[in-house]
Amino acid sequence: MSSNTWLDQLRENGYRLTESRRAVVEVVATTERALTPVEVFDAARSRYPALGLVTVYRTLEKLEQLGLVQRVHQENGCNAYLTHARGHQHLIICKTCGRAEYFSGDDISSLIQRVSQQHGFTVKDHWLQLSGLCPDCQKLRDEGDD
Repeated sequence: MSSNTWLDQLRENGYRLTESRRAVVEVVATTERALTPVEVFDAARSRYPALGLVTVYRTLEKLEQLGLVQRVHQENGCNAYLTHARGHQHLIICKTCGRAEYFSGDDISSLIQRVSQQHGFTVKDHWLQLSGLCPDCQKLRDEGDD
């Protein structure tokens, strides 16, 4: 989806389309990385210098409510945001640069069934997020070892 589509969805759901909100949407909609609110703030300020951090948080919240972005959990406890996957997919994120890719497949139904039985839960949904180093960051790390 393009940033214009996101802006249309915001407008259709009663949200004003301010320049600051446009700047946030353009940053998040056009990246392949999971971005923290501060990273969104820093990138969007180059487009709209008067942007406030509160506006970034509020816009991300609205985008999440509309199903356009999803929160991504990071090891440091902070959340990052990423364009929402289409359909049911899993996620792999680079721990160094934040590059994120969705993937499907990898049947984990036997694991879910075992955990459900062991703990007495009825699992309704799951979220699988893997982290590691992307090819570019692996290359940089390997070059640094030389």
